[in-house]
Amino acid sequence: MTALSNGHAANNSSPLFKIPPIKFTNLFINGHFVHSLSGNEFETIDPRTGEVIAKISEGRKEDIDVAVKAAREAFDNGPWPRMSGAERAKIMMKWADLIEENVEELAALDAIDAGKLYHLVKVLDIPAVANCLRYYAGAADKIHGEVLKGARELHAYTLMEPIGVVGHIIPWNFPSTMFAAKVSPSLAAGCTVVLKPAEQTPLSALFFAHLAKQAGIPDGVLNVVPGFGPTAGAAISSHMDIDKVSFTGSTEVGRAIMHAAASSNLKPVSLELGGKSPLLIFDDADVDKAADLALLGILFNKGEICVASSRVFVQEGIYDEFEKKLVKKAKAWVVGDPFDPQSQQGPQVDKNQFEKILSYIEIGKEEGATLLTGGKKVGNKGYYIEPTIFSNVKENMRIAQDEIFGPVLALMKFRTIEEGIKSANNSRYGLAAGIVTKNIDTANTVSRAIRAGIIWINCYFAFGNDIPYGGYKQSGFGRDFGMEGLHKYLQVKSVVTPIYNSPWL
Repeated sequence: MTALSNGHAANNSSPLFKIPPIKFTNLFINGHFVHSLSGNEFETIDPRTGEVIAKISEGRKEDIDVAVKAAREAFDNGPWPRMSGAERAKIMMKWADLIEENVEELAALDAIDAGKLYHLVKVLDIPAVANCLRYYAGAADKIHGEVLKGARELHAYTLMEPIGVVGHIIPWNFPSTMFAAKVSPSLAAGCTVVLKPAEQTPLSALFFAHLAKQAGIPDGVLNVVPGFGPTAGAAISSHMDIDKVSFTGSTEVGRAIMHAAASSNLKPVSLELGGKSPLLIFDDADVDKAADLALLGILFNKGEICVASSRVFVQEGIYDEFEKKLVKKAKAWVVGDPFDPQSQQGPQVDKNQFEKILSYIEIGKEEGATLLTGGKKVGNKGYYIEPTIFSNVKENMRIAQDEIFGPVLALMKFRTIEEGIKSANNSRYGLAAGIVTKNIDTANTVSRAIRAGIIWINCYFAFGNDIPYGGYKQSGFGRDFGMEGLHKYLQVKSVVTPIYNSPWL
């Protein structure tokens, strides 16, 4: 593979790692791997080469119907919602242990399916799945209502009950992490699940389902149906017997899901959608550290992350120095095979995303932005793209407004705090933002002024199972992680009885 300027490319043949055979390619419904009713299959592609990894059974509406029927039976009559929280937790803990025991195979699946760096998935993503399961397992026996102090002669209390059958539609950029973020709290709450993984990345979700069966998750509680959005995803969104839909993906698809949910049984929806996150770097920042943070913010996971710091605003006093350091670091960034530990950036997930990113790079040039570095594909096969930085970007340019979802950064300058805040908020999105400053007053002012669901001060990508995460504006609503991520799968029921002749209310 062709090396980047000042960098070195990793070996594309993965000689140090033997990729395991693909074990699970069928739908997982009611505790068993089954063929789709239509018999149709689709190909999942290795983005390192563009070659076929495996053929996957394609779930469609009729398969979703079967999965929902299994999940409904498991919810209405099965043991899972009727177990104590401690019993559910015990099974979830065992599932987490099994995931850790299979960390290498799971990491390899996400590397070949999504182009993610194997060494990072192995030490970050898959352990995070296990820890997410354990976090919500720990909450499963702590789901409590409250006794209400009435103003009338009434005794009232609330119950928190599982919402029912939940439909999850997850994206391709973090297939394992998103699986855990959706499934863990809904199962802890006592719900049953029908999950559609992204068609680009179905392999790890099917493996997780296999391990769930081994851990003792009852049949019908977890169903995994690979398929396409317009068929399987639409069937979940419009299904009359699904009680809740949780979706992570594009704003466009989020709108369609809301419409389908409203037009069917008016099921509640939670959406984590697109982003065009700003990173504001102030004059008092350590320029070298700020450049590292900005580069991480746009190049981590090859820019395929909804909170990527794709708009970087630098205060004018340090702008020139910052730009030089950022470009130098970007040119040294290593793009290559995700199994090579030297690689810092693997291939984009598929040909469509690869071509979309390259088209936006051309749009940036046409709009008059200055290409400082990158902008080209890397190598002769696979979907690799150079780290790309534009300067002289105007806020109304498409590269400053549209979510590109790739390693493309728009660099801009600001003078005052007020100007920086205004620029940061000049977006239809509001998912995340970053602030780099040594001044606590600046940090407090800016963090309260930016309309986004999570603000990182002197850090970036600082996630945690106990930290709620979600968007403002067209980045969606509802929260994953934290106790908010559990409560959205629970209904609050009030129970009221009269009291007579009580000495006090």
